[in-house]
Amino acid sequence: VQLQASGGGLVQTGGSLRLSCAASGRTSSSYAMGWFRQAPGKEREWVAGISRSGRSTGYADSMKGRFTISRDNARNTVLLQMNSLKPEDTAVYYCAAGIRFPSSPGSNPAWYDYWGQGTLVTVSS
Repeated sequence: VQLQASGGGLVQTGGSLRLSCAASGRTSSSYAMGWFRQAPGKEREWVAGISRSGRSTGYADSMKGRFTISRDNARNTVLLQMNSLKPEDTAVYYCAAGIRFPSSPGSNPAWYDYWGQGTLVTVSS
């Protein structure tokens, strides 16, 4: 499975961005999908996850109410809509796919088997 993340960029505080993760090589409907992020000097952290069916989602506390994860299995795409962005959201965002727990929008990076290359989100104050 190859994952290609896109949609990052520079946005002002309070603005919105939509990240996209395109999967190829095997149908993404077999996998749970997740978004993680890593800010400079910090560890990678979980942002959101979605089960392979899309019926189950999960979010890190600081993202609840601001971010929305969704998927279109027909297009092998996972989206992350990010609203009310803050400077502390500045990071490289990675999408990931995991097959071991496909019904769980898991937060543990060890559950994910494939990772995209990352897309940079910068939120200016």
